[in-house]
Amino acid sequence: MALTGVRRGIRWGLRHGLVKRAVGQRMKAGEPTAALMLDPAMNIDPFPAYDDLRDRGRLVSNGIVLNTAHHDMATAILRSPDFGVVGGPSGRAAGVFAALARLGGHGPLGPAEPPSMLSTDAPDHTRYRKLVTRAFSARAVAGLRTRTEEIAAELLDGLAAAGPDADLIDDYASLLPATVIAEMLGAPLEMRRQFLEWGAGAALSLDAGLSWKDFQRSERDIQALQDWMTGHFEQIRRHPGDNILSALVHAHSADGRLTEDELTSIAMLLLAAGFETTVNLIGNGAALLTAHPDQLAALQADPSLWPNAVDEILRFDSPVQRTGRMCQRDAVVAGESVHAGSLVVIMLGGANRDPAKFPEPDRFDVARAGAGEHVAFSSGIHYCLGAGLAKMEGEVGLRALFDRFPDLSPAGPPHRRPTRVLRGYDAMPVRLTATVDA
Repeated sequence: MALTGVRRGIRWGLRHGLVKRAVGQRMKAGEPTAALMLDPAMNIDPFPAYDDLRDRGRLVSNGIVLNTAHHDMATAILRSPDFGVVGGPSGRAAGVFAALARLGGHGPLGPAEPPSMLSTDAPDHTRYRKLVTRAFSARAVAGLRTRTEEIAAELLDGLAAAGPDADLIDDYASLLPATVIAEMLGAPLEMRRQFLEWGAGAALSLDAGLSWKDFQRSERDIQALQDWMTGHFEQIRRHPGDNILSALVHAHSADGRLTEDELTSIAMLLLAAGFETTVNLIGNGAALLTAHPDQLAALQADPSLWPNAVDEILRFDSPVQRTGRMCQRDAVVAGESVHAGSLVVIMLGGANRDPAKFPEPDRFDVARAGAGEHVAFSSGIHYCLGAGLAKMEGEVGLRALFDRFPDLSPAGPPHRRPTRVLRGYDAMPVRLTATVDA
């Protein structure tokens, strides 16, 4: 146990402690991009800081990383073959850091480290993606729409029976995508809330500069999910089904196309990513529509606008706010020179408010032309595998919510989740019927 704690401490120091110290020093010196990485106040409203970053240049260095909030630069980097994900071959530590990394051990299979699809490049990323792409195709997502509508109706029935007050995140926005992905994967529905709890811990690991307490929680939750998933594989081997997990287990056991770690990492990512983005999408969308009744009225008058409204929600308040890419060789991208080994932090939420791409970017408009050109789901080979599913669930979930409760209103201030990469709410008290003045 003592050795385990030491190794965990080394992992925290290398992945977060050193970053936290270096960035903290720059934040004290007044560096704006450092505040974006560490200042909790930025969770509430990062958009003025994005505007400042954009005004300062197309690629802005803070002495540690390059940063951009320009849409064209973000798109070019995400699509460039000269850049790879952090954690891929270009992001591996060298020298003394590599030695310390070996002493720290691997830890649980988190989403920010290989062999996660988020942290691998071709050819491994290509191999992993091919195994699961069919389950998230446009045809597969269309086939899930009716079942998603049924799940939404069942959950809304529960809200109506328990009303008039509810926590929209806990009672609806989280359970809708968690139910859909659990059914897709053949996972037990009674585990939904446990999956959500583990997923919240795993989401912390995507942020840089975690506190020791948050890092411990993240590793514990990821390890618990990993242990559960390993046990679930044994059940699948005894009782295979017609679902993605069964196909992945077969690819490991029969075909040998996946190692045990690859199998487990892909399965965990599919489960957690299957609800994380959509919880934020539905919560952010509900907050925006209740705060902009004119836009809700436009949707109620013309329901054909709902798909575009979902894209505008994704643009205006992106569920994923940033991502990183490592330059693998000296390159020129969107007219800017970048040296090999440079890490670029792409502010997706800032790129989606770039006035050069989106006129009046701080105006929420469900009928906005070109709303779908956002980069909320990234771009290039790492474009989100489940983007189509998330958009469908967001459309179905929000439309069903406001069809059932057209006078839905806040019953208290919502609470933002503490994560910086993922942006959403972890609590949103609502009243299902508007208060009528005496």
